[in-house]
Amino acid sequence: MKKIFLFMAVLGVFAATSPAAMADPATDLKNFQAYFKKKFPTVPFDEYANGFYVLPGMGTYREQWMLYNEFPPLELGLAIGKKIWETPFKNGKTFASCFKNGGKNIAQGYPYWDDATQKIRTAEMDLMDCARKNEANLSFLTADLGKDQGPRVQLAELTAYFYSLSQGQRIKIDVSSPGAIKAYEEGKKYWWQRRGQLNFACANCHMDLAGKNFGGNQPLSAALGHTTAWPAQRLEWGRIETIHFRYMTCNSQIRAKSQKHGSEIYNDLQFYETYMSSGLPLTAPAMRN
Repeated sequence: MKKIFLFMAVLGVFAATSPAAMADPATDLKNFQAYFKKKFPTVPFDEYANGFYVLPGMGTYREQWMLYNEFPPLELGLAIGKKIWETPFKNGKTFASCFKNGGKNIAQGYPYWDDATQKIRTAEMDLMDCARKNEANLSFLTADLGKDQGPRVQLAELTAYFYSLSQGQRIKIDVSSPGAIKAYEEGKKYWWQRRGQLNFACANCHMDLAGKNFGGNQPLSAALGHTTAWPAQRLEWGRIETIHFRYMTCNSQIRAKSQKHGSEIYNDLQFYETYMSSGLPLTAPAMRN
């Protein structure tokens, strides 16, 4: 804790990263990606899908990452997710029956704005609705996903397999409708808003401090490419987790009140973040430090 506050004192005022006033999503996207091109000019665009390992000075971390990707620990959880995906419901259908193209090569469009519900829909939401529609008996349907690790990990494993069916597909998020733009703006606001005892915004860590070792733990990842790997397995967790759980831990680290897993604001944040990574290839599920 002392290291964190000392580091903050040395930093003083953070770099002047702030959202463009009333900019449209396309302009935001251009400026956001240009920021990282200028900050890390030697990093090829597609490499941002691989996390902080691609940033300058991360050679040792990258070597370690490549080694544990030879036999990635996440394979066990991914196999569980595949089994859930392929196990027939009582009516004989499987999860594939709920999705276009049997769920293949569609995850690059998630999250998306749904006119019917007037909300952002995530892959987890569609998977859960599919399970309910087919009267499945799965623990994540009734659990408190913020508190109950087992059911949440089960959902993360299923979602990880769903995303694995679209690996390599380039992110393409539709923000053309008024509802989508409104949700995008809510997510954008949350991204740039300072909160918690440390008075940090998402942007402070993952734009201003991207590639730097904050608090003596490990280097921070760049915001560009944030969502391409999730669901992901972090070494310190030893399990596949959802991106909303990562949001919850981020808020905890800056001493801020976390929102609920699956909350509307986290859905909007994921929508904004994913749009900012437009054009990058999906790598989920992936290993991360």
